[in-house]
Amino acid sequence: MKILAAVDGSPFTKRMLAYLAAHDEWLGAHHEYTLLNVVTPVPPRAAAVLDRSVLKAYYDESAEKVFKPMRSFFARQKLNAVFVAKVGAAGETIAEAAAKDHYDLLILGSHGHGNLANLVMGSVATKVLANCRVPVLLIR
Repeated sequence: MKILAAVDGSPFTKRMLAYLAAHDEWLGAHHEYTLLNVVTPVPPRAAAVLDRSVLKAYYDESAEKVFKPMRSFFARQKLNAVFVAKVGAAGETIAEAAAKDHYDLLILGSHGHGNLANLVMGSVATKVLANCRVPVLLIR
């Protein structure tokens, strides 16, 4: 199975990884794992005055802060994973990546806070579910 896990480094991502570790059916060498981190873009006016290399370094460092503990987790589990960082709106970018690369399953943790419409799930999870055509395993 080709699995995409959306990660942001929050306690909810850690809870998602703990769930995966506790359920052997989701972890194993027979699955292909891709971990996706979506970095929020720098506002256009600020990005316009920054050197491209500085902006790229910022995005890379932001993603690596999230990926570093994930790399350790997958190494401890003796599993290979591909780590992908993208810049954009999280909900839409995650859903697009899941569809574009033909994943069998998308896994993500939910913050579960926000306005009344987002009481059960976080706003990113809500947007992913609204836009995603791939089955989603939402860990809360």
